[in-house]
Amino acid sequence: MSPPRKRSLTLRGHRTSVSLEDEFWDVFREIAAEDGIAINALAAEIDAGRDLDTGLASAIRLFVLRRLRAR
Repeated sequence: MSPPRKRSLTLRGHRTSVSLEDEFWDVFREIAAEDGIAINALAAEIDAGRDLDTGLASAIRLFVLRRLRAR
């Protein structure tokens, strides 16, 4: 498993950085492509739906896990 790598995203016009392992980034991109949505838009949807106590990186990891389990 790779160490977390920081990448920039744009959420509703604002830049933010998210640190995820390469394996999560890869699957996150695949899911966005399957859904026909830009990765920034998918991240914005996850951001809007997460609890305030949950960081964006954790919310993305949980989203990826749930999608993989649903397959």
